[in-house]
Amino acid sequence: MAKPSPIAAPFSVRLTLYACVAGIVLMVGAVYAAVPLYRLFCKVTGYGGTTQVASADSNVILDRKVTIRLDSNVSNGLNWKFRPEVPTVSVRIGETATVFFHVENHGTTDTSGVATYNVQPDLAGSYFDKLQCFCFSDLKLKAGESLDVPVVFFVDPAIMKEHDLENLNEITLSYTFFPAKAAKSPVAELTGQTKPQL
Repeated sequence: MAKPSPIAAPFSVRLTLYACVAGIVLMVGAVYAAVPLYRLFCKVTGYGGTTQVASADSNVILDRKVTIRLDSNVSNGLNWKFRPEVPTVSVRIGETATVFFHVENHGTTDTSGVATYNVQPDLAGSYFDKLQCFCFSDLKLKAGESLDVPVVFFVDPAIMKEHDLENLNEITLSYTFFPAKAAKSPVAELTGQTKPQL
């Protein structure tokens, strides 16, 4: 019976080691790629209530109206108060609307937060087009500071062709603020629109 070559064992060990390292590198790469790929998938399909981003107003406005329910939340670890100016707004499909949310730092130190959003029902996200939003921007508020931040949107008239939404009367737009490490710019510089004084 032939004895194994003294060189063969170290080579197979090295091959196994290289395979393990390559596997780890691929898994780490997959973890980093998962979030942007998932965001891209959600953006294209509207999956999970992901809204669309529009660059211009709709050129079609229909008579049919839909109620937009505005929901606001703040996660643990962020001593902020956050609420919509009004709980609901009624808009015609295709009509551009602007709503404001009031955010206030009730803490004793400057803090930063970032808002994520969701639209319900999920399928409606494919037809909910935002022209301006404060979401996914790190916002910094000084202790005691408050601000009104806008969302400008319209419901795409193409929603009328969606059989599963033909009886839709209400869409919920929900935001949740989470703590952020540090904002690069004050919140006022990121919103780009100020609330009109009454």
